[in-house]
Amino acid sequence: MRTRLSTLIAALLCGLASASQAEDLLQIYDLAVQSDPQIRQAEQDLFATREVKPQARSLLLPNLSVVGDVDYQSVDASGNTSGGASGQGMSFSRSDSFSTYGAQAVVSQTVYNRANWMTLKQTDNIIAQAEAQYRDAQITLMVDTADRYFGVLRAADAVTVQEALVRADERQLEQSRQRFEVGLVAITDVNDSQAAYDRSRANLITAKNTLDNAWQALLTIVGPIQLPLARLGDTLPLTPPEPNNIEIWAETAGRSNYGIIAASEAVSAAKKGIQIERSGYYPSVNLQAGYDVARSGAEFNTDSDTGFVGLTVNVPIYQGGAVASRTRQAGFNFRASQDQLDATRRQVDQQVKDAFRGVISSIEDVKARQAAVVSARSSLESTEAGQEVGTRTQVDVLNAQRALFQAEFDYLSSRYDYILNGVRLHQATSTLTREILARGNAWLNPADTIPPPAN
Repeated sequence: MRTRLSTLIAALLCGLASASQAEDLLQIYDLAVQSDPQIRQAEQDLFATREVKPQARSLLLPNLSVVGDVDYQSVDASGNTSGGASGQGMSFSRSDSFSTYGAQAVVSQTVYNRANWMTLKQTDNIIAQAEAQYRDAQITLMVDTADRYFGVLRAADAVTVQEALVRADERQLEQSRQRFEVGLVAITDVNDSQAAYDRSRANLITAKNTLDNAWQALLTIVGPIQLPLARLGDTLPLTPPEPNNIEIWAETAGRSNYGIIAASEAVSAAKKGIQIERSGYYPSVNLQAGYDVARSGAEFNTDSDTGFVGLTVNVPIYQGGAVASRTRQAGFNFRASQDQLDATRRQVDQQVKDAFRGVISSIEDVKARQAAVVSARSSLESTEAGQEVGTRTQVDVLNAQRALFQAEFDYLSSRYDYILNGVRLHQATSTLTREILARGNAWLNPADTIPPPAN
């Protein structure tokens, strides 16, 4: 009596179902938001970048400083005084120990400094660039989470299919031995079955190792988890992107992609950088006011209280060519940022179009591979029937059996490609949100799970 291979696979999949609660894609993503060190680093980088604005603003605001000093002095002095008109001088000696005290309060205010004003304007672009980079990092985390989640599911399917193939090859080996013992087949059929069984066992070891690696890749961003993962359910609606127009998606990506926005802000910041360096040719004006108190305990002393206010004008004449060099350097940086923006636009355009075509082709791929499973199953049944009447060999049966298992795996794998292509399409347009992930999450079956790794 023959057992269909698809029934074997279904039995193995059901055997992995767990009564315990399973983690779905949204729960895994929430764990990644809390645990992934890269998104936390991106957040801190954003916070650090935001501080450039108050620092630039401080250059335009008054600065107040108070300086005090206390000195102790011991003086031993001797010498001669000049004789004056009489020509006779006098000798003297003096010993004194005393303390001096001083305090100064100074307020300084920039009246005009072009570089400081341009630096303040530049901070808006720098912060906007950091904001876009952080949003892009958030979307990248969503994509990484989905990619690694379905990577575990894909690797688990490979293990499941390989386990079913091992069992099928083992059954074929037992049947070949029984037929050989009664003289129905030659020893070559037994040897072929043994080779197929050994090969499938080796492939199973490789598949399990791949599954462990996929788990490790997921744990890298979410940390240790103890609950199983929900598998993809049988129902998967296959719909094209909405709108179903590749140019509209490309135009949307050109306007809203955070990578493009960040590169555009970098260009604006670099352009202002030219003006900042060129400001080295402009004069600067500073206002300073203060009050100075000096006290001395010396025998002969002068105590003073001094108030002052004044303007300082600095007119640069020549700085050895440094300003011209820095201005040229800023110009090169500006042109480099323009090239980077152009490269980012082209990359995003390719990404969005590849993802769009990937969604469309994945729909047809899923349907075609589903039909291929049916054809492979029919081929196996025909090959087994041919072996019974002597028109097909054991090798033919083993090859047909392996083709069916490969068709089963390719069908399961194509469904993950459909989902991930949709995720990457929304990534390219920076429209990927938790709500978008929830659509794919709704296709998971919490009753059918993959157990967590043992360690």
